[in-house]
Amino acid sequence: MTVSALALTSPLTDVPGISDRLARDLSTLGLNAVGQLIAHLPHRHEHEEAEAPIAELVPGHVVSARGEVTACRPVGFGKKMRFEAVLHDGSDRLDLVWFNAPYLRSKIHPGEWLRVQGKAQRYKNAIQIANPRFEVIDPDAELPTATGDGGSLRPVYPASSRVSSRAIELAISKALPMALPLIEDHLPAALREQRSLPGLGDAYRMIHRPDDEDEVSRARRRLAYDELLLLQLGVAMKRHHLRETQRAPALRSSERVQRSILERFPFELTGAQRRVVADLTTDLTRDIPTNRMIQGDVGSGKTLLALYAMLLAVESGQQAALLAPTEILAEQHHESITRVLGEQGPEVDLLTGTLTPAERAGVLGRLASGQRSLVVGTHALLTESVTFRSLAVAVIDEQHRFGVHQRAALRSKGDAESGLIPHMVVMTATPIPRTLSLTLFGDLDVSIIDELPPGREPVETVVEPTANRAEVYAGVRDAVERGEQAFVVVPSIDGDEETGLTGLRAVQLELEQTLLRGVSIAAVHGRLKRPTREHIMERFRRGLIDVLIATTVIEVGVDIPNATVMVIEQADRFGLAQLHQLRGRVGRGALASRCVLVSDPTTPESVERLAAMRGSTDGFFLAERDFELRGPGEIFGSRQSGLPPFRVADLSRDHLLLGAARDDAQDWVMRSPRLADTSEALVRRRVLKSHGAWLGLGDVG
Repeated sequence: MTVSALALTSPLTDVPGISDRLARDLSTLGLNAVGQLIAHLPHRHEHEEAEAPIAELVPGHVVSARGEVTACRPVGFGKKMRFEAVLHDGSDRLDLVWFNAPYLRSKIHPGEWLRVQGKAQRYKNAIQIANPRFEVIDPDAELPTATGDGGSLRPVYPASSRVSSRAIELAISKALPMALPLIEDHLPAALREQRSLPGLGDAYRMIHRPDDEDEVSRARRRLAYDELLLLQLGVAMKRHHLRETQRAPALRSSERVQRSILERFPFELTGAQRRVVADLTTDLTRDIPTNRMIQGDVGSGKTLLALYAMLLAVESGQQAALLAPTEILAEQHHESITRVLGEQGPEVDLLTGTLTPAERAGVLGRLASGQRSLVVGTHALLTESVTFRSLAVAVIDEQHRFGVHQRAALRSKGDAESGLIPHMVVMTATPIPRTLSLTLFGDLDVSIIDELPPGREPVETVVEPTANRAEVYAGVRDAVERGEQAFVVVPSIDGDEETGLTGLRAVQLELEQTLLRGVSIAAVHGRLKRPTREHIMERFRRGLIDVLIATTVIEVGVDIPNATVMVIEQADRFGLAQLHQLRGRVGRGALASRCVLVSDPTTPESVERLAAMRGSTDGFFLAERDFELRGPGEIFGSRQSGLPPFRVADLSRDHLLLGAARDDAQDWVMRSPRLADTSEALVRRRVLKSHGAWLGLGDVG
């Protein structure tokens, strides 16, 4: 194949200078075509000293050299073993030593050539480098050299034991000159100029072969902007499509209707809750499909607001459904909604995967005929066999736990005959940092409940070392003797000796036999069958159980006003948002409550996390800290959110770039909602490739 016939889809073996063996090694990283290789970006750049003959190396300086390994040996045993090697280049000898590196026995052998870099020191009348960076090289291969002052800025690529960063660099140096002219830019020149962005081909050249650090920065900014813009274009297209091309039932509302709904509620609404009621009323009485997220801290009363939306549907002769991510949460919602509605209210069905066939058939029949207006359920609601007579409002709890396909499945259960889809109301007790909210939920309108119901006391939070567990549980016993109840949360059911993870069973045994002997204790976790779990939770609610030991199944939705103590074992094993959710299980009544984080943190990050928990009860502040400490992937993994991971953009650092990309995407989609112009074909194709699946953009096409 001639160079002129090369394409970005060409196999790497078509690139002159890339051998069949190197191409096979690169394929283990998923790099099979020229375009895939060029898109494999360095994760950092290093300043590298120019090579010098060993005889000219200067002690006290960072140096680079290459030579043949003439001798090597391990010294000592076990993890503390060091590995020594001698390098010759014809001019002199260089001693190398690596500490705590037994694995090098299989990596470095006499007769191989190494390129090494590190700080040279004089040791026993010879020059030595301790713990040098190294790579095995072909002495006859011509290695690429970086350009710029001193020629010292070199890309470092994500690599593997099979293929090194330097081998990737060599392959890219062969392919890049031929690939750059093939890269098409999807951004209009006017937008590039407005945002001071280099062309796409220039950005790839600068990221792989930078002249200086400024070029690295400019290239990174362009590629990060691209990732954010493509996402925001997808979000804007989805939002526009939903609001401009689809319709939902316009529900009826009046002062009488609102009063009749609110009179059912057990307490007066706060100002924040009234604002959300106004938002929902405005949304649901229009035929434009609602897509609103209610974001509120633990205990802020989101479920009542969801119930308001559902009852607005009932008052209009329509149906409403609430979808929860777990059975225990669905059961809790069903119980609390039934309690609020009382004997006079409409009946509420519960649909989960553990119903008997007869129970399930009864629920399905009542929903299909319209005999039942309200249903609470798990993923079981999404199956094809579930049909509604007229579903007008769909509520999703803990929305980040559901992907776009589940939301689409629920939306599809509207009135097929009339072509109407249900209004969608999603709610989360996980406070979401603004940056992440714009990214994951940019197609939603957001209502925030930023105040707690009156009478709630803030929860006192303390951190105690494991050595103080006896005193911690003495405090639990005191609370029980006052007639109060307590939660104990552990990170796993069985524990893991290898990782030191505490298990529920071991803690239960210890508390029953020693620390809380004589106290009524029970345990609940995800492996229990629904009837067993329901029975335990009901006995805990009624005060027949004093202490409930649990995994994170009680993270959301469990409401026990008499529970005043929360002990979290190995608290450093949990994220900030999760700790805050768990703490929200207490402090739900008028009694003073306490959360004890039992932990011996071993990393600076876990120390910071626990300090933040001790210092604040503001879920939104803690969410921002969690985002800073752990990044978006840990808060909402790609498996849960469906969001493809960014390769370049860093949401905790690039918030200004995200804002610019969002503004540009909204302006663009306002002008061209479907990106249907021939000049937009490339950007449209790239949006659909990157985000079509998780955003559900198939119907936008």
